[in-house]
Amino acid sequence: MSLKLTILGCHSATPRVNANPTSQYLEIKNHNFLIDCGEGTQVQLRKYGVKFSKIKHVFISHLHGDHFFGLVGLISTFRLLNRETELHIYGPKGIKEIITLQLKLSNSWTNYPLLFHELTATHSELIFEDSKVEVHTIPLDHRVYTNGFLFKEKIGERRLNMKVISKYKEIEICDYQNLKNGKDFKLKNGSTIENSELTLNPTTPKSYAFCSDTSYFPEIVPHIKNVNCLYHETTFLKDKENLAITTKHATAEQAAQIAKQANVQQLIIGHYSGRYKNIDAFKTEAQEIFENTYLAETGKVFEIN
Repeated sequence: MSLKLTILGCHSATPRVNANPTSQYLEIKNHNFLIDCGEGTQVQLRKYGVKFSKIKHVFISHLHGDHFFGLVGLISTFRLLNRETELHIYGPKGIKEIITLQLKLSNSWTNYPLLFHELTATHSELIFEDSKVEVHTIPLDHRVYTNGFLFKEKIGERRLNMKVISKYKEIEICDYQNLKNGKDFKLKNGSTIENSELTLNPTTPKSYAFCSDTSYFPEIVPHIKNVNCLYHETTFLKDKENLAITTKHATAEQAAQIAKQANVQQLIIGHYSGRYKNIDAFKTEAQEIFENTYLAETGKVFEIN
């Protein structure tokens, strides 16, 4: 299965017609992660056919409104839909207080487990892990405490080489899992067929790094080295680099420099300031340094096979 990323919103500050604030939906190794939840995110989920019940983990980068104001609405809608499955929320310390106060004062407590994982570390840390995927924080440099997130597949099972397996009638379907687990196969005559003959190497694990919002911050490069896909905010073009420095945001040129230094395969840029009417200029600026750059656009889907 490919890594699939759907852009639900990719603009900064206030929502506008056809300009939704930051939110992304990531499908990776049968996991469905929501990354940031700007105002109107649940409407975008509906628009692009995402089933609410699939979302069990939400990752919030920081507590600026254009990255989490849609969260309490989504949580409340889950309640109205009689959700029973627990929901995990990962975000900066303070997010639990904000959300629970809203639920308290509106007498809208959830009827499902709402589990907060508050983050305070200024170094990268592992915040989610199971047998298939792990998620690490990426400390960023913004006006408030902010993390990006690195999503990494774990090495999977070996792949069956059916062309070879079909030559041995003794190998049945019930033996396939042992082969995937790396075990050799012993024939009835006592001879052994090595696993490497019957299987192929696992698919190369894929990775995705989400970095928003941040100034130009080369310190993140070791954390995102060689990722398949990097999303990096580009609020401004280089004509407003002074404003980027003041507000602790990045330019398209700077995002491309990070991508080049980290040797990533693909760069997606977004979080465009409303000052710019033509976002194509962001792509043009970034591609001068890093050619394999793509624009985040609402509703656009990126797949890494």
